[in-house]
Amino acid sequence: MSGWIETYRGMVTAWHCDHQGHMNTVQYYGMFDQAGWHMIQRSGVRRERLEAEHTGFVDVHVELDFIGEMMVNDPVLIESAVAKLGNTSFTYVSRMTNAATGETVSRARTITVCFDLEKREKRAIPADIRTGLEALLVEDA
Repeated sequence: MSGWIETYRGMVTAWHCDHQGHMNTVQYYGMFDQAGWHMIQRSGVRRERLEAEHTGFVDVHVELDFIGEMMVNDPVLIESAVAKLGNTSFTYVSRMTNAATGETVSRARTITVCFDLEKREKRAIPADIRTGLEALLVEDA
């Protein structure tokens, strides 16, 4: 188990912020979503393969905790890891920090299902992708 990996890095810009001057909640969701896809790709998944195999990964549950604020020009760092790996689904966790201060500002927990896009039902996670996800497992996440 190697665990946590960097899955997103960016900056808060003015268009990320709401009328109160802090990053809007919709932007947190967007950044966490990008981080999730980066993590899935690190396990061996490529768009071309998913299309060829009519397979997708769909989020079925997302929890977000907002702990601190992010403001314009704050540097964003998201790290992610797999918390639980099942036959057809996995749960991954992500933590967003202000890269300048090290402060954790948000946490996400997402359940993702491997999905057959033709049959419109869940399917087993392919063995090689499972191996890639196992490398990202952490305990006590």
